[in-house]
Amino acid sequence: MSSSPTFKDKDEDLEAQVPLNPQPASPTVRTEQEVSGTTKLLYLAVYFLCNISLTIYNKLILGKFSYPWLLTALHAGSAFIGCYILLLQGRFTLTKLSLQQNVVLFLFSILFTVNIATSNVSLAMVSIPFHQIMRSTCPFFAVLIYRFRYGRSYPRDTYLALIPLILGVGLATYGDYYFTAAGFILTFLGVILAVVKTVATNRIMTGALALSPLETLLRMSPLACAQALVCAIASGELAGFREQNPEGPSGALILTLAGNGLLAFCLNYSSFSTNKVAGAVTMTVCGNIKQCLTILLGIVLFGVQVGFLNGVGMVIALAGAAWYSAVELRSKTQKGGR
Repeated sequence: MSSSPTFKDKDEDLEAQVPLNPQPASPTVRTEQEVSGTTKLLYLAVYFLCNISLTIYNKLILGKFSYPWLLTALHAGSAFIGCYILLLQGRFTLTKLSLQQNVVLFLFSILFTVNIATSNVSLAMVSIPFHQIMRSTCPFFAVLIYRFRYGRSYPRDTYLALIPLILGVGLATYGDYYFTAAGFILTFLGVILAVVKTVATNRIMTGALALSPLETLLRMSPLACAQALVCAIASGELAGFREQNPEGPSGALILTLAGNGLLAFCLNYSSFSTNKVAGAVTMTVCGNIKQCLTILLGIVLFGVQVGFLNGVGMVIALAGAAWYSAVELRSKTQKGGR
């Protein structure tokens, strides 16, 4: 009979946990405390490259594919196919999990789906600038979770660096702020769910389970795909897609969606690997940087007009991100010198 997961003492950094009985046959990406700053930067660079590539692809090639649940199902399904191909090639092996551990993964897939659903519903009740400024607070709540749930300490400069990072995104996305009471509650809930999902992703790969990014994706993605398809049917998306394509999708659309799925697989794998290497808090910081980079892409590639405050906000946010990176690097150097 499989034993229940065992955790280390609370005063240790739980992001750096290793299982009591590791699976040597399945190669995994090293955890946050085991890699150099250069390696982290490399993972982050690949993550941003995949993220920006998918953003440009969606804008220029995919166009107005107004079926978010079907697109989510495509991304999750592509992740499963990609991981399964790598599994057949022997790139990783599966860990034997107990019933309790499989339930944890199932609940994680539900968290993934509920997070998307909450975000989609709240967007209909608030303006996009308000939604973006609320999302910019994710690093703050990620730090709170690690501070109070896992007892992880951070240097004072880490907290200070988050201030310009969050305020900068607020200015960068400044616009027409509108929200209903229900929209505010749902948007705030979406922020909490997004942070919990990011932390949970890290814990699955660095805690007692210690699954590799590929195995985590392989086990989670078919569940998320099935749930997204159910939501697509319930919301009428599938019926709308069939009505728009009565004779089935064209060859060009199939190729376009296949390319989108391939990029989504690369992004998901990069995202999970970077989360394990860089940590959940750093991933939420990356989310803020991504908002600024998306605005910059809009300016450079699509001629989007922004105001003076928006430009100042981007500079402040990027300066905050640089400050955060310097604090993290200094903290790691000090720990390495002990």
